[in-house]
Amino acid sequence: MKRVAFSTNPMLRLGLPAWRSRFVLFLLFAGFLALGARAMYLQGLFTDFLQKQGESRYARTLELPPTRGKISDRNGVVLASSVPARAIWAIPEDVKATPAKQAELANLLGQPLRDVQRRLSNEDRTFVYLKRQVPLDIAEKIAALGIEGVHQQRETLRTYPEGEVVAHLLGFTNIESHGQEGMELEYDSQLAGQPGSRRVIKDRIGRVVEDVQAVREPVHGHDITLSIDSRIQYLAFSQLKAAVEEHNAKGGAAIVADARTGEILALVNLPTYDPNQRAGLTGAQLRNRALTDTFEPGSTMKPFTVALALELGRIKANSTFDTGNGRMSFAGATITDVSRNGVLDTTGVLRKSSNIGMTLIQQNLEATEMWHKFNALGIGQAPRLGFPGAVAGRLRPFERWRTIEKATMAYGYGLSVSLVQLVHAYTAFARNGDTVPLTFMKQLLPPASTQVYRPEIARLVRGMLEEAAGVDGSTLAQVTGYRVAGKSGTARKIVNGAYSTSKYVGSFVGLAPVSNPRIIVAVMLDEPSSGGYYGGRVAAPVFSSITSGALRLLAVEPDAPFKSLVVPEAPLTTISTPPPRAPAKPAGRT
Repeated sequence: MKRVAFSTNPMLRLGLPAWRSRFVLFLLFAGFLALGARAMYLQGLFTDFLQKQGESRYARTLELPPTRGKISDRNGVVLASSVPARAIWAIPEDVKATPAKQAELANLLGQPLRDVQRRLSNEDRTFVYLKRQVPLDIAEKIAALGIEGVHQQRETLRTYPEGEVVAHLLGFTNIESHGQEGMELEYDSQLAGQPGSRRVIKDRIGRVVEDVQAVREPVHGHDITLSIDSRIQYLAFSQLKAAVEEHNAKGGAAIVADARTGEILALVNLPTYDPNQRAGLTGAQLRNRALTDTFEPGSTMKPFTVALALELGRIKANSTFDTGNGRMSFAGATITDVSRNGVLDTTGVLRKSSNIGMTLIQQNLEATEMWHKFNALGIGQAPRLGFPGAVAGRLRPFERWRTIEKATMAYGYGLSVSLVQLVHAYTAFARNGDTVPLTFMKQLLPPASTQVYRPEIARLVRGMLEEAAGVDGSTLAQVTGYRVAGKSGTARKIVNGAYSTSKYVGSFVGLAPVSNPRIIVAVMLDEPSSGGYYGGRVAAPVFSSITSGALRLLAVEPDAPFKSLVVPEAPLTTISTPPPRAPAKPAGRT
């Protein structure tokens, strides 16, 4: 075959139009021009967007959490504080762990192995929390396992050293350290502080490579000091718990307040919970019964009606009332007493807790007078305690009171109160006729007061309440060495719109010592079902034990005579000795 030179190829003789080469050259030039314009646009005019996109791949702004403030009692005992903890997290696709190490990890986390394995095997996610707020000692053991892909992050854990004793008072925080209940919620902004920030560069697994901006330091939360005395708080809790168990009650509450300042020294509720272990909490455990539950106060309201009638001059201390055989027809209804009392004076009406006597007394009063006095005592108004959830109770407008309702309100039916409202109202008898607002915060200045009764009327009724808590009244409320005054209450609960014949609220509210009142103590038991249900039977003993312990803890001098319990030792020999001198009269506390 004859070899043909490439230069002689006929295709080389074809003549192409010149416009085609110019068009290709133009396209190349336009392409370079477009790339240049795009580069100028991105690198000159739109540079902020690109920088943000680039930084989002490697730069992070770390929040520097502040330390939450402590909550302390009036004596400096820490009730709530934040301690260092760790959050355990992982990158599932990076995790390399043997089954044995996974089992150890699950055990340290306190979680089922299958749950930990499920989260670690989820390679679709680049980040997963295994557990938050892990104590440091557990976190160190997890780090010692050396599992690749499992990391830790600093955070804090809120702890409550007193546990269930102060649960309803303090409340608790959530996983992000924000208050959810109680004082933690009410003072959340003050306790939380302000977070700081730190701008850093991180690598793919979250390790900080470089700081790129000055650190803005966090502003730590402020500490707060409560009016609570943790010693009295525990005393009230233990005594109330014993009573609830003894009487098989559905629940209970107790409050101790300083009559001079309005400071609440103790507030307890049952059932309760441990704020350090909140798994499986129920609504009944979370309820702060002393502030959120209302009930008809029953006979604990009688002193206020009596005081009003005395102040207006409608009755006198020696006025008499014929209560007959314990039954009285009034406004189409039958008013009954527990026992037949016959003729009683004003003090006797309170001492015997006569509903008939109160019905006769209220006939001397107008509905508007009763309403305004009850309202001045705080009934029907939400307490200004600085505490979330405190309720107002119920006090209907006096224009709508029927004749029988006016009578029942005189002895505590037809209106409703919370236990803390009763404590506030009784400050009028403890402070010679004026009331002070209650508070959970330790006070440094004398409180502002509101005069409700004249001082002589308040002292007169206080004397009547002393007899009501004396040998002819609620004897179980008496305290050795101290004069006490108070009133028991027993009220039927409303079930399905009608008064129950088997469910009651037993209560007792009192003050001590009578000569110079220092504390007010209120106790309420909800639905006691064994050992009685009358307030004088189920609540008065709790009042006695709490009052006795609290007065001694506060170093209040006794104001009543009492027998010494000191027994002289018998002589060890038969040698004659001079007769022993009479023991000195005890001064102060025993």
